[in-house]
Order: sequence, then structure tokens, then C-alpha cells
Amino acid sequence: MTAMHDTPNAIACHPIAFVRSPYARRIDAPHQSTVVAGTETQAAAEAVIEFVEGLPAAAFRDLAGFERIWLVFVFHRSEGWKAEVKPPRGGGKRSVLATRSPHRPNAIGLSAVELVAVEAHALRVRGIDLLDGTPILDIKPYVPYADAFPASRAGWIDAIDATQGRHSAPGPRKPRARPDD
Repeated sequence: MTAMHDTPNAIACHPIAFVRSPYARRIDAPHQSTVVAGTETQAAAEAVIEFVEGLPAAAFRDLAGFERIWLVFVFHRSEGWKAEVKPPRGGGKRSVLATRSPHRPNAIGLSAVELVAVEAHALRVRGIDLLDGTPILDIKPYVPYADAFPASRAGWIDAIDATQGRHSAPGPRKPRARPDD
């Protein structure tokens, strides 16, 4: 399944920035920005969000002072989607919209990262889980009173946590070897 249907009300989005990340291959990137077990460094990776030419600094300068930001991005290497996927922690297949699979009907993702610095035409961030070259569609500030719901239920993930322990999400599946190793 690669397209749901044609629609007369098409939506056009254009990247406002691109990620410069240490992750060139999907296998190297963590499944989530806070899950770094199994990555080469075992630490939250730093990256740069480079704004496209012509985006004025006035559009992002007031992000200074925010500890975290949301990145709305395109899974630019996604190759179609299926209604059910097998997530890394979920045992059997799950509904794609109940997972964070990159293979989604619209291949749009959301990631919360730590904002390290606002620079001249870029943002320096930490805790990236995105591949080098990922197009960024939008950036929003993380606002704790509005964005954090720590007591929320998490469906099938709660059942996994009950049997495997909380935060049992795996890191990358196998040790990383560089092509030149």
C-alpha cells in the first residue's frame, strides 16, 4: 500500500531545514531519541538543524532559552506503508498508527530533542534520532505544562512494560560496524 487515495485538496509542505546528523544509515540511529543503548557512542548524539536559505533568523531566534523543541519531519527514506507493522518491543503485529514506525500513510514524524544552542542560521541539538539529510517541516517549542502527561496510559506499551520492565525499549538491533572497518 503506497497511497490511500487521490484528493482534490492536496497539501503542500516544504522543508524549512535539514538535519546534519552522525547517522547515515537507518541501522545506526536509535529507535527513539532517548534510547541510546546499542548505539556506537552509547550517548545522546549531537546534530545541527540547518535552515534553508532565505528563512529569516527572526523565525527562530526566540527559541533561545527553551530546553527542548519538537521537530516535525519527513521520513524521507520510507518506502510505502502497511496497516500493521512489527515494532521492536511489541511481539506481534500492531496497527501502524499505534506505533512510531517510519513507514506511515504520510511518512511524517515527530521528535523531541534538547536544544543546545541557537546559532546564526542553525540550531545545535542533542538527542537526535534522525538520519543525516532528514527534511524538517516545522519546529515547535516543547512546553512542559502543555506537552507532558506522565500519568497517561500507553496502550499495548503498558502491557510490555508490565512484563519486561519500564523503559525496556531496545537500542539498535546489532552492533554497528563501519563500512571501512
